[in-house]
Amino acid sequence: MERDILIVDDEADIRNLLQGVLEDEGYRCRTAKNDVTAFAALEEQPAALVLLDVWLEDSALDGVGILKKLSKNHPDLPVVMMSGHSTIEIAVSAIKYGAYDFLEKPFEIDRILMTVERALEVGRLKRENRSLREKAYQASADLHGASPQIVQLRQAVQKAAASDSRILITGAQGTGKNVIARMLHRLSPRKDGPYMSLNCAALDPEELETALFGVEDDDVLKQQPGMIEHAEGGTLLLDEIAELSPEMQSKLVRVLQDGRYSRVKGTQQLEADVRFLAATSQNLEEKISAKEFREDLYYRLNVVPLHIPPLLERRMDIAVLAEHFIHVGEAADETKVSGAGPIILGEDAMAVLQGYGWPGNVRQLKNVMEWLVIMYGGQTAEDGQAVTVTAEMLPPEIRQMPRNFGGNDPVIELMTKPLREAREIFERKYLLAQIERFDGNISKTAGFVGMERSALHRKLKALEAQDIENEGGRESRAGG
Repeated sequence: MERDILIVDDEADIRNLLQGVLEDEGYRCRTAKNDVTAFAALEEQPAALVLLDVWLEDSALDGVGILKKLSKNHPDLPVVMMSGHSTIEIAVSAIKYGAYDFLEKPFEIDRILMTVERALEVGRLKRENRSLREKAYQASADLHGASPQIVQLRQAVQKAAASDSRILITGAQGTGKNVIARMLHRLSPRKDGPYMSLNCAALDPEELETALFGVEDDDVLKQQPGMIEHAEGGTLLLDEIAELSPEMQSKLVRVLQDGRYSRVKGTQQLEADVRFLAATSQNLEEKISAKEFREDLYYRLNVVPLHIPPLLERRMDIAVLAEHFIHVGEAADETKVSGAGPIILGEDAMAVLQGYGWPGNVRQLKNVMEWLVIMYGGQTAEDGQAVTVTAEMLPPEIRQMPRNFGGNDPVIELMTKPLREAREIFERKYLLAQIERFDGNISKTAGFVGMERSALHRKLKALEAQDIENEGGRESRAGG
């Protein structure tokens, strides 16, 4: 396929000329005379390059029309347009719709050969980049974790993806709303279409309108397709949807209601063939009560609600996520010395990670694991043995005492108490931190601290277990 070229021209002499020149250079050529034969040829066997005439007789689509379909259905396929009587506007339009270059007839053989060689190289790089992106996309598009919350959410995503319904994804900053959106697209019937994301908080209202709907203009150079048009046949995520201005909320309601829209400065109604997803870290119901968000827009977006809990509420996922991010970071580390061993998290380091509060949620955990890969990824290049990360090797802000130990220096607090009272304070806070670390599971907590389950229950009772239960929340209920 690397040297397969499809020549599309309604003139047999031109087809034969190009085929002869290119086959003399070692290329494999096929020919087509109109849109039907061109698409049939590509369906039968993919090509690495298409040479496409602008004006085609006996063809339902002209060259630009064929180019539009090729750009949509074969985005990595380079297309070189050809014409003997075209205008600058047509050339610009062709480049705008994805043509790699434009050749004028009569041809200069050297120019043809140089353009073909460069176009094939661009196509090869596009396919290579797409393969690398798909590998990275696959690594980041899965919802990792084994907690009941994530298992249930993963099942909900799989069910929701099969439909074309609109979905509202909620959750705190850094919990993984974009991961959910990409997963929904990947599992949907629209998976072969584009996936686009627009951050509504990053643009002012006028810029946002232009980015979403595009701009119409008599001057072809000033026309600008919007995100809805770019995402045609695929999925469009409207991130931070709560930041939409009232005017943009009204316009979006009409698009969702009618399934049609028009570009800025335009009058032609265009079909919105796209699945809308929305995400927010804010409470939209509170914003509705405050008259800051339209209720009708909320219900149109919230057909299927999906909520991602913060990492603090699913601590058992920390180990799974940490190991995943280390693996991904090591695979992407281009500076890693040959022979360097893998990074593993020591038991004390994992205890610190599971006891930390993670205000930045999964995104913060990912950043910490990437930091570890950068700092310690090549330390044992000589023998290839694993680098075991200890608690002391974690970033300073992560090594702080677990949040249940309070904000004061625990040593100073204990030094002001008699031995017995200090020991009780430490035991109480230590057990509370461990109970929360294991999501309230008494059996797992007892196993880690080295106590029998019944002995731990007695200890909790002696240390005012009711107070611990009130603070820890789930231990007696989740830990049978």
